[in-house]
Amino acid sequence: MHTDGFAKWTRRFEEERERRRAQGDPDWGRNATLHPAVWAGIQRFQVGEDGDGANLVGKADEAGDADYGRAVRLFVAEEQNHARLLARLLAAGGIPTLTGHWSDTAFVRLRRLMGLRMELLVLMIAEVVALRYYRALRDGAGDALTSEVAGRILSDEERHVPFHCERLHASLGELPQPVRRPVMTLWRLLLLAACLLVAADHGPALRRLGIGRLRFVGDVMASSRAVVSAVLVPRPDAWTSAS
Repeated sequence: MHTDGFAKWTRRFEEERERRRAQGDPDWGRNATLHPAVWAGIQRFQVGEDGDGANLVGKADEAGDADYGRAVRLFVAEEQNHARLLARLLAAGGIPTLTGHWSDTAFVRLRRLMGLRMELLVLMIAEVVALRYYRALRDGAGDALTSEVAGRILSDEERHVPFHCERLHASLGELPQPVRRPVMTLWRLLLLAACLLVAADHGPALRRLGIGRLRFVGDVMASSRAVVSAVLVPRPDAWTSAS
């Protein structure tokens, strides 16, 4: 495992934290006006972003790399900030937050079943799906405040994916060579299943945002090829999202 690589990620997260502080929050005084189906989708993603990350942090610490542990804590803080931004956005539209949603509960339970490798593989499914969702929300909301919030979250998510790719590359490197590609093939099948569920659940919202269910699924699966390459080949910084 490349410790210097995770010290680099810690610096990146810290630099982004300082940039956010200097930038400040969006202007929450603006009203947000969206179709009810889009609000419902934002409520569900807000639940997914919310959490203390204690399970992931604990597994990261057990991995024995202090730099990685610090980077994971900064990652969790960014996810919590996403939940805060989405909650403020919902409030700007007069929409309450949800106390939970079945999809988030299922993801959390699956992530906690096994060790760090399994947790990251499941987390990456949520991250890759979220990339396409926030891009759709940014570009298709037709509301300035919503587009700004989605754009900020998308910018963070585009850093999160290569960060996790780097750790997964190290983790899969502990497996026999013939096993690594089949693991990622299985991951893509799980991603497809999750993506189909999200597309079914968020279909009306996706249509309002200008993309249908099939295009959403197709775009997510197309982007996943680059993720698989970044995990199998040690060039995670080469991964970029079409934003």
